[in-house]
Amino acid sequence: MVRGGVLRVAVVGGGPRGTSTVERLLAVHAQQQPVAHDAAGAPRVAGGQRLEVTVYDPYSPGPGKVWRTEQPRLFLMNTQSFYPTLIPSEPGLAPPLAGGSFDEWRAAQREAIDAGACTLSSDEQAELKGLEARDFPPRPLYGRYLTDTWAALLAAAPTGVTVRHVAAEVARVGRTPHGFAVTCVNGRAQEADAVVLALGHVPAGLGREQQALAAAAGRLGLHYFPPAAPADVDWDQLPAGETVLVRGMGLNFFDVMAALTEGRGGRFAEGPDGRLEYTPSGREPRIVAASRRGVPYRGKAELDAYYAPSVRLRWFTRAAALAPRAAGIQPSFDQDLWPLLHRDTLWAYYSTLARVEPGAVADGFLDELSAALAVEGPGWEQRASRAAHDGVVSARRVDLRALGSPLAGWHAHDRADLDARVLAHLDEDAAGSARGEDDPVKMAIAALHRGRAVLKEAVADGGITEASWVSGMRGWFEGLVEGLASGPPALRIRQLAALVRAGVVSTVGPEPRFSVDRSGPAFTASSPWVGGPDVRARWLVEALAPANVIARADSSLVAGLLADGLVRPRFLAGADGVPQPASGLDVTVPPYRALDVNGLPVEGLYVLGLQLSAVQWGTAIAAEAHPFAAPGEANDGAPYPSGQRTLRDADAIARDILGRAGLMQDAGWPEG
Repeated sequence: MVRGGVLRVAVVGGGPRGTSTVERLLAVHAQQQPVAHDAAGAPRVAGGQRLEVTVYDPYSPGPGKVWRTEQPRLFLMNTQSFYPTLIPSEPGLAPPLAGGSFDEWRAAQREAIDAGACTLSSDEQAELKGLEARDFPPRPLYGRYLTDTWAALLAAAPTGVTVRHVAAEVARVGRTPHGFAVTCVNGRAQEADAVVLALGHVPAGLGREQQALAAAAGRLGLHYFPPAAPADVDWDQLPAGETVLVRGMGLNFFDVMAALTEGRGGRFAEGPDGRLEYTPSGREPRIVAASRRGVPYRGKAELDAYYAPSVRLRWFTRAAALAPRAAGIQPSFDQDLWPLLHRDTLWAYYSTLARVEPGAVADGFLDELSAALAVEGPGWEQRASRAAHDGVVSARRVDLRALGSPLAGWHAHDRADLDARVLAHLDEDAAGSARGEDDPVKMAIAALHRGRAVLKEAVADGGITEASWVSGMRGWFEGLVEGLASGPPALRIRQLAALVRAGVVSTVGPEPRFSVDRSGPAFTASSPWVGGPDVRARWLVEALAPANVIARADSSLVAGLLADGLVRPRFLAGADGVPQPASGLDVTVPPYRALDVNGLPVEGLYVLGLQLSAVQWGTAIAAEAHPFAAPGEANDGAPYPSGQRTLRDADAIARDILGRAGLMQDAGWPEG
């Protein structure tokens, strides 16, 4: 594998996952590689072997494209300052050589500002001065952290290790007699002994309906904006005063909203009633938003912790979730895992309700509920429902599915009626976020959120049946939990409510239908649940991220890998037993070597990050800064090992690469 005493590793993608790979290669190499000294006393790698790491990315390593520092400063992260990290803290991994968590970097920069020694820009310094651990940072500021961490890693590179950046996109990775050839779009090729695919988000082809809308726009002079990262779009193209249809009310929607309102000079201010008020600049378009539920993701509860401290998992503990795997059993999500988590969400809701609204529940209700939830087998749900019916006032009973679709089954007379209902929902959601741990709905969501961390660990690498992965977890649960627990900062919900009150934003309604009126011409949108005329607009924005699906990747690199048979999509059998392509690549168990077209591991070719979405769940979220329990802490409490899974994956890859090359003494993957 090693020729000429040099191990050459190519990392394709310089964003957080690629940078994690480099960080782990340096740390593992420094820990494991014995060092000798030459006659002059200078250190050298024993055996004369060296490590050369080349990172390929047209954008700067560290932030890569998604977190680049040039994007609008209005765009916020979806996690608080205390959460994300690029540097692992898991026991048993090689000690990091440099860097720390984002919050540690934030604190250090604030000290530097106070000492007059900060080298950041004036905008960055202003943001840091007002940024506390519980606040949601601007995305370009997180990009600065990644940039600084990359620089610190380079400065700490061990003797015998060289790291360089090729600022170009990789067009092809092919096999050679000695390893791989990595070819950039400019035609230049370089050899590598090992390749790590840390691709992140890759461009995706449009779906059938999207293709039709884009084609019609081209013929009729309409304007169609396909799915894209909001930072990649020129929002100045959208004209002031015109109606703009925006499809999607998830996280990308809030970036679009910010760009077209605050980004155009509008201002939010606290009103006398405590709600936000919006003063338009006059440059805003009229935004009409649409989503399947008709409402956006719910806002996050305002907490000082990632997991609500008052919510502990009683049934869906790590021990319970991992017990089937330990027994050699592959459980079903719907039949074996969800019933446990469902119990915890009900208990979180009703125990909070009993604490904050004791008049809403009967005496002894929690005892009845606890007994019902302790029943084994399918009978528990009926008994819990009966306990709630008998012991809780009807207006305060909870329906988890209804929380995700609050407009389901409701008909609006017209769009004004709809907007009034949506506004009431937004105001209540924002108020619930402000109540934090004193809001029953937010605590039910907090149980889902905490359970998601356990679920990530339980389902990884074939932890549940393929049918339940396809039809259960990815089929219905993923959409529910994302809409409830993956929402924006509460500030964004308050801002959206202010924009609805100001008449800047309106909505289409649930289950929207889009088409093109060629006589207008115009895009049209309607909801079967809302009366009145269709919404008409010459502008349609897809506020959606490009599909993270290998089969739809619009990438010469991915297409070439598939065509050469070096990789293949993973196929999963649905409920009918028919295999169907999953979203990600087919890989071995960690260290995640790619499987070729014949299902054989490709030595030296590794996969990290989003393209592991067929064997892991929740691959997009950043690593958690401190997810490991102190000695003696119960397994049913936070933190959870899944918080740093992506960093552990990078460590496994680094150990395998160096171990196979003979550049380290122990290639074992740490347990945990």
